[in-house]
Amino acid sequence: MTASIPRIGQNGSGIDWKRLESAARAAMTRAYVPYSSFPVGAAALVDDGRVVSGCNIENASLGLTLCAECSLVSHLQMSGGGKIVAFYCVNGDGEILMPCGRCRQLLHEFHAPGMLLMSPEGQLTMEEVLPQAFGPEHMTEYFERTR
Repeated sequence: MTASIPRIGQNGSGIDWKRLESAARAAMTRAYVPYSSFPVGAAALVDDGRVVSGCNIENASLGLTLCAECSLVSHLQMSGGGKIVAFYCVNGDGEILMPCGRCRQLLHEFHAPGMLLMSPEGQLTMEEVLPQAFGPEHMTEYFERTR
């Protein structure tokens, strides 16, 4: 059976935000945070209807720590790829978090047109979260010019 591709309306209709929140909270419980004690969980709806999730994974060097978005994108790729339609991220108290700059760039790489991200202020588009983003199309343009 093929999952139907979610359609996003102006107000994010068709997105089960409660399901994403629940998946993000569940992922957060798997976080490895012995140094900061700041667990983060993230969940995303993929264009084929799947929900993928991730949590932050710390490392004693701290600089090698993986954000929840990094493990989410790894889960996305390892489970078949696709594009992110909607995204939700929470801290250990279940409060909505905004991705850091690095993670906004990572999410941009894998976003579907019209992707929505839940923020503390409500739903935002990827373009609102990372305006004038550098993306795959810029790499294609560069390589086409330099060949």
